[in-house]
Amino acid sequence: MTDNSSPGARSSAPLRLGTRRSKLAMAQSGLVAEAVREVTGRAVELVEITTYGDTSREHLAQIGGTGVFVAALREALLRGEVDFAVHSLKDLPTAQPDDLVLAAVPQREDPRDALVARDGLSFEQLPDGARIGTGSPRRMAQLNAYARSHGLRIETVPIRGNVDTRIGFVRDGELDAVVLAAAGLSRLGRTGEVTDFLPVDTVLPAPGQGALAIECAATSADLAAALAELDDPYTRVAVTAERALLAALEAGCSAPVGALADLLVDGQVVNELRLRGVVGSTDGSSLVQLSTTGPVPTSHDDAAALGRELAAEMLAKGAAGLMGERAL
Repeated sequence: MTDNSSPGARSSAPLRLGTRRSKLAMAQSGLVAEAVREVTGRAVELVEITTYGDTSREHLAQIGGTGVFVAALREALLRGEVDFAVHSLKDLPTAQPDDLVLAAVPQREDPRDALVARDGLSFEQLPDGARIGTGSPRRMAQLNAYARSHGLRIETVPIRGNVDTRIGFVRDGELDAVVLAAAGLSRLGRTGEVTDFLPVDTVLPAPGQGALAIECAATSADLAAALAELDDPYTRVAVTAERALLAALEAGCSAPVGALADLLVDGQVVNELRLRGVVGSTDGSSLVQLSTTGPVPTSHDDAAALGRELAAEMLAKGAAGLMGERAL
């Protein structure tokens, strides 16, 4: 980039990447920083920012979930303290502010949830009455529903904390297992600790799970154009459909909603996109789970329409009554 007329394009100054301080956030921001160095030829420095979600000890469902890991990063962007920010896409509120642009959604990691259990146990091998830790109502709803349908007894235990803290509950014998995002464990180089990957037919992930979001100020046109080189169009289409479903359900990221859009491939040709959605009561007694399949969307609007259509079907089947959190 040779245009030095705007602050975002000063070739000599390092680009400042805003990131949360957690080990996982730093790991995934480090991966993005390296990719940005390659496409821009500029140095990238990480600027650590503490968010409300990092400091609050309340469960995410209590503090609202939506945006608690994002607001401080966005404020730093708008104040010009950082040039761009990296988020876990599933933490982003579904409404995009006009003064910020989602410049890139890189290729998605494994979207599945993963089990880390004592004694190397898989989910089916867990003992009767097993205590499984998770901070996610979405996971609780689907794990409890699966257990009910297979005659298993489990107890889902709400937990918070970073990956070390959560896995520590298993190591210390307080819990039989915890459920974490496979993508996070992969980015931390800890996939070897996974004792079972939960199939998406059993537990649908959070909308956008496994994907990262790279955001910058709308005024930084040159930087946005450079960051756009990291965008993966298939991942963006998929997460757009998933997040549109979440938005149409008027649910925040702590509501018990799962969604996954995956591309159906015939030989070497991607020809269709399947979107699956689920909403459930956290005890697993009620679940609304539907899917739709259509041509791969060619625009943001087409992808969003697919999500809205499936959400409308889910609401018609009673999804609204199963969500503990509704947008005000």
